[in-house]
Amino acid sequence: MNLDDFSDLIQRPDGGVRRDAEERRERLTVPPGALGRLDELGEWLSAAQQSVPVKAVEQPRLVLFAGDHGVAELGVSGRPAGGAHELVRAALDGASPVSVLARRFSVPMRIVDVSLDCDPELLPESVVRHRVRRGSGRIDIEDAISAEEAEQAVRLGMAIADEEADSGTDLVVLGDLSVGGTTAAATLVAALCGTDASVVTGRGGAGIDDLTWMRKCAAIRDALRRARPVLGDQLELLATSGGADLAAMTGFLLQSAVRRMPVILDGVVSAACALVAQRAAFRAPDWWLAGQVSGEPAQTKALDRMALTPLLDHGVTVGEGSGALLALPLVQAAAALAAELPEREPEKAVDGEDADGEDADGEDAEPEAGSGPEAAALDGA
Repeated sequence: MNLDDFSDLIQRPDGGVRRDAEERRERLTVPPGALGRLDELGEWLSAAQQSVPVKAVEQPRLVLFAGDHGVAELGVSGRPAGGAHELVRAALDGASPVSVLARRFSVPMRIVDVSLDCDPELLPESVVRHRVRRGSGRIDIEDAISAEEAEQAVRLGMAIADEEADSGTDLVVLGDLSVGGTTAAATLVAALCGTDASVVTGRGGAGIDDLTWMRKCAAIRDALRRARPVLGDQLELLATSGGADLAAMTGFLLQSAVRRMPVILDGVVSAACALVAQRAAFRAPDWWLAGQVSGEPAQTKALDRMALTPLLDHGVTVGEGSGALLALPLVQAAAALAAELPEREPEKAVDGEDADGEDADGEDAEPEAGSGPEAAALDGA
């Protein structure tokens, strides 16, 4: 598998449709600019859907990829190593922020176990049936996964995207349920952006103290030494420094763009996968929205590189798709406004002329004698 092949498969949203949407926006009763960024969102959705006016977002879906990362054994996370299955269980039980929001917004949730480090019997079969492996390796001293597992994970993500597109999903909210995932994500971003570990090291969704931050920074520094030699091959980079869940998210993002299915990104993990995907297919980011600012410096660098501006900045750091889900009503509101606001009435004829300045016979109206700029000049002479 060569991820660069996606470059020929992914096209940008229809530019002609977007221009039509912009022209329609000019004709609405609400003045242009009065709705701020909602205008831009409505036009972007029109281009993605190839529809003017834009259609309502009626079948959104929350998709969460779950996995454990061996680097968490170094004490780089606020959660215990191998504890991602507890995040999954809380989401399934409706006891996590993302599950509360999904329930409130009536958005169905799909959790895909790609590399959880737990017995499969602890979770429903619908969650664990796609597992590629149990946990990922310590990226500071070894590869996260093998090359074969990386390809399997990418193909899994592609298959999930195809299933969602075939089922009628018209927009995906993408997130992750992981322990150690932000460390792997920061490593990918630092490698792809050519920066140092300290620049991308954040404090994760659970929050960490200064000593833990220093351990995390050191782990990313060591992982970067292993990542930089394989930058020329995105699949090998995911195998070396990513993990099975990140590889699956990357495949999901690429295939979603192929299927013209818009995606709202959540935090640093989805942003890092998006950056890898952009390296493979430069048009792919045109199909994604950045849901929110997570507070992770690696996310900021990744979004800047992809020229994606977050929709929200509410200080939500919990991760797990919560920030992206909060942005969904904004996108739905933009679609509703663009579709349902009325257009202005055409200008009416005045004094026997139509709106184009022609008389009733279709001929240009002649200026009256003694009027016009020439007469005014004579009067003032």
